[in-house]
Amino acid sequence: MLKCALRLLLVACLATSAFSASNDPFLGEWKLNGAKSKLIDVMKVESVDGNKYAFDFGAGSSETIAADGTDQPGIAGTTLSVTIEGPDSWKVIRKKDGHILLTGIWKLSKDGNTLKDDYTEFAPDGPSTNVKYVYQRTAGTSGFAGTWEGSSETMNAVIMLKVQAYEGDGLSFVNTSEGQTKNVKFDGKDYPNAGPNVRAGSTSTARRVSEDTLEMTDKFNGKITNTREIQLSTDRKTLTMTVHVPGRHEPDILVFERQ
Repeated sequence: MLKCALRLLLVACLATSAFSASNDPFLGEWKLNGAKSKLIDVMKVESVDGNKYAFDFGAGSSETIAADGTDQPGIAGTTLSVTIEGPDSWKVIRKKDGHILLTGIWKLSKDGNTLKDDYTEFAPDGPSTNVKYVYQRTAGTSGFAGTWEGSSETMNAVIMLKVQAYEGDGLSFVNTSEGQTKNVKFDGKDYPNAGPNVRAGSTSTARRVSEDTLEMTDKFNGKITNTREIQLSTDRKTLTMTVHVPGRHEPDILVFERQ
């Protein structure tokens, strides 16, 4: 086992030093193929008191909101509003500095076991992204309160990813749609994420598994939020991210095509 571990470590070190800013195969501009991608989501809604509910969207902390349609303080300097439009219909809106970041139109099935979310994100500069989610109840008995696990049914998204050189032997993953940049080197260190929509305390670390495979770990205040395998196809025209989030049974699959 020791020899195997040393051999793998040596391969990783050689792979890291084999690429410079000019010849790394991940460099380039990539566009998400929504038809080939799949998003997994888990959310929890807990009835607190009267029309108040605690919402946990997987950000590491819950938000307690009165479902009265007003903007109320949420996570990361945002506001959250929940409007009850009917016994089986809610509208959820998140804003920052008065600008809408996202909307969710929730519809509950007659038996109360399926929740459909017509989810739209609005980029600061650029087109919106729409995803149709379908959730199944895994906890709770009635209404919107409960634990819901779902996946994307359709995705209408224009998401561009730029991979650029970072300080010689590192890489920058620039998601212009989300206003986020992940600068990493393959040295096992945590590097702070940058961008207008990044939460303070968000970091990423990366290692090169092979010539065409990277592994990245994202953290928030030192706690792992996800790990992702970033794999190039044999012809290097497709980049696939397999994203594992703690507590979820299935990973997100994001398929990008070289532009």
